[in-house]
Amino acid sequence: MLSLINIVLLIGAGLLVLSAFTSLLSRRLGIPILLVFLAIGLLVGVDGPGGIAFDNAPLAYFVGSLAMAVILFDAGFETPWKTWRLAAAPGLVLATLGVLATAGLVGAAAVYLLEVDWGTGLLLGAIVASTDAAAVFLLLRMSGVVLRERVKATLEIESGSNDPVAIFLALGLVNMVGTPHVSDALDFAITFVEQFAIGGFGGLLAGLGMLRLMSWLELEEGLAPLVVVGLVVTVFSALNLLGGSGFLGVYVAGLVVGNGKLKGRAEVQRFQTGMTWLCQIALFLTLGLLATPSHFLDVALPALAIAGLLMFVARPLAVWIGLLPFRFSRREMAFVSWVGLRGAVSIMLAIVPLLSGHLEGHLLFNTAFIIVLVSLLFQGWTVRPMAKWLKLTIPPRIGPVDRVELTLPGEAQMEVVAYTVNADSPIASGRPLPRFARPALLLREGRVVDLHPGEQVRGGDHAYLFATPEQLPLLDKLFAGSAPIDPEDRLFYGDFQLGGNTPVGELAGFYDVKTEAPPELRLADLFEEQYGSMVESGDRIRMDSLELVAVSVDDGRAQLVGLLLDPPPPLRPIPFLPSWKEIESAFKRKAKPAPAADQGAAKLPLPALDDAAQSQPAITPQDPKS
Repeated sequence: MLSLINIVLLIGAGLLVLSAFTSLLSRRLGIPILLVFLAIGLLVGVDGPGGIAFDNAPLAYFVGSLAMAVILFDAGFETPWKTWRLAAAPGLVLATLGVLATAGLVGAAAVYLLEVDWGTGLLLGAIVASTDAAAVFLLLRMSGVVLRERVKATLEIESGSNDPVAIFLALGLVNMVGTPHVSDALDFAITFVEQFAIGGFGGLLAGLGMLRLMSWLELEEGLAPLVVVGLVVTVFSALNLLGGSGFLGVYVAGLVVGNGKLKGRAEVQRFQTGMTWLCQIALFLTLGLLATPSHFLDVALPALAIAGLLMFVARPLAVWIGLLPFRFSRREMAFVSWVGLRGAVSIMLAIVPLLSGHLEGHLLFNTAFIIVLVSLLFQGWTVRPMAKWLKLTIPPRIGPVDRVELTLPGEAQMEVVAYTVNADSPIASGRPLPRFARPALLLREGRVVDLHPGEQVRGGDHAYLFATPEQLPLLDKLFAGSAPIDPEDRLFYGDFQLGGNTPVGELAGFYDVKTEAPPELRLADLFEEQYGSMVESGDRIRMDSLELVAVSVDDGRAQLVGLLLDPPPPLRPIPFLPSWKEIESAFKRKAKPAPAADQGAAKLPLPALDDAAQSQPAITPQDPKS
């Protein structure tokens, strides 16, 4: 018995270390790391060189549920409130209606391709309907691209909140399939509301309670993160016992705790990151061990067909229906569609029919596993090139290289921030150091520099400062502001920048371009007419031979506009899924008669001009390099 325990521990620890080492290879080759973990599980499984026969479905489901609870809590913990303010509505629509639409379309395809009844087909649709939080969060963070804020926020909110919907749908369909009488749809809807009400409200109370408890307890150093993980598991299991959604509850609790004043936040955050990695490795290894690849051949062709339909038809159509009212462009909808990765949640839900003794349990499990493999392989491997091809990336924002929160007595908040000093920043250009911005430590070429009165901070120095969170925006401008434009970032920043209050007519007259906009209209108002009140950094407007780019946006209004003098040719439109703007324009063209030739272009109503707008300086020629 002792020998068996030691063998199991040896194998488990070896797989864990092997998975961690392969992450280096994954980063070099661009392989989705979760696919690597899954592949290791398959290789050491019954059909691989390892030959480990693991067929304990209840244990796999237990490990998966526990791991997903920790992963979803971390997903909420790392999501700031501003993300929810930016994209709560589209994210939640995709998490609910999007899941239902995807499940219905995939279920209909499964009925004909797998030759199963409608109940079983819809069950498969529910199993693969949700995007995987672990896959989406990890790939977005490791892809190395900086996405447009609203697109990134929508993906994060959807992936973090759609798992409870898919889990409820799959469990409900498992109970309904094979019964002589179909359950009342009203009872099904009431159960859905109960689960989400108990899960959401319980998660909110649990998050507030965790914040209060952690601020009250005086724990030994190192115990706080363990207490938080223990509370997460407690909340998950308690809400499930009360008839609520434990998955939704831990996600909401993570949101509350992550955005509250948590004592020892830095220590908890570092431990939580490690725990999330451990859970992801354990989850994918376990699911890979449970699979039997030799059985995949029986369903390979229909499973591949369903995977293709999911990626190219069902998911894009569900995203288009869900995002159409929110004025997303076709390229944004295309990217959201492509990053709808399937992962551990789908495989974990595919275990449920096996546990319930469903006649088609193995068929559903093998089909779902192949769909997940295809999704991780094709979609996960192409996140970065797809974002660049669709022009949805923006240059990385300037700010601290690192931030470490200090745990101080009482309510005092202080952080150690590290900057790599920009050569064109005010500090490196000779501006005197404010008292609060004097570095506690300055490193230059690997050695410590003594900041005596005659010494000046230089570009490339590494400066370490003590600061409060309120001081960080000013420190960003002093140490990292006025960054030189990288040649690759010219298409984002433009050849030079203009103020948002610059009149359109002044710009059009100087560069001799044609526009139907009133000459008194400001550039900021032009962007507002085009994009509504949700203008964000990276939005673009074509003006004859010029292109305008919203570089700096404050409260949905363009403050700084980049001007491209020689823009690249317009991108080819994606030939499907029209955006709301295109649909609206088509209806306007049909509804409004063409203006008479002598009437000229229709005048748009002008906003009231403030003092800043009236005092906007005239445009003068500028060197693109300035």
